[in-house]
Amino acid sequence: MSIGKKKGLGRGLSALFGDSTPKEKLQVSNNNMVAIADLSRNPYQPRQNFKEEKLEELANSIRKNGIIQPIAVRPNKKQNGKFEIVAGERRWLAAQRAGLHEIPVSILELSDVESLEVAIVENIQRDDLNPIEEAKGYKRLNEEFDYDHESISKLMSKSRSHVSNTLRLLTLPTDVIAMLEEGTLSSGQARPLIGISNASSIAEEIVSKNYSARKVEYLTRNKKNQNKNKVVDTNIIKAQERIERNLGLKVHINNKKNNSGKVTIEYKDLEQFELISDLLTKN
Repeated sequence: MSIGKKKGLGRGLSALFGDSTPKEKLQVSNNNMVAIADLSRNPYQPRQNFKEEKLEELANSIRKNGIIQPIAVRPNKKQNGKFEIVAGERRWLAAQRAGLHEIPVSILELSDVESLEVAIVENIQRDDLNPIEEAKGYKRLNEEFDYDHESISKLMSKSRSHVSNTLRLLTLPTDVIAMLEEGTLSSGQARPLIGISNASSIAEEIVSKNYSARKVEYLTRNKKNQNKNKVVDTNIIKAQERIERNLGLKVHINNKKNNSGKVTIEYKDLEQFELISDLLTKN
């Protein structure tokens, strides 16, 4: 389903986020009270996992304060008088737990394409998705809406590298992807595993030993660029981390089999360069 490359908010997004003139808005009715039973979930919802504790927190808030922001819906094409949620499914679920019988909605006239677009963007912009759900959302924007990485980055106010790196997470083995979905592995820990043949076993080690993203990056660097059977010396890792703590700067130690190698210290500005220069030239 391709609608051409995007340069700004689509019609559906303009209606939801207000990036349009009043005449262009697709919202036809605002702040209507609709029975919870007359609403159904969005089939294009990219988010699959709703954390129980977060839902309960929101339900408690709704019991106390009610629903402050109306849920965006569109008419259900198959059931007259009923509505399909476009954005706000978590609030709808929490409202049920809170015992509400009806909730405020904003009714939009959206096509299936626009509903998909809004559902993806609304979730990603509010940081409600895990890294894999976010990646799948970007993938659908790319494949079904013909967004390239640059267009997605502008639409989502994310860097292009973030978009590209997030999409690359989908190339990881299924068990590693499951760890990301469950939250036992962070995207920072998983990203260095992309392209590694034994990513699954390394991921299990990362989780069991609680390796930092920095340590994972070091452990996997040689596997990508050198002999994959090379043994990484944990003493080198500890030395690297100790130097980094003392300097407050990033340090890379490349130790070869014959114990020769090089130490690289990164600096971001002239002040950091002068700090390194002073430390190395002290008598």
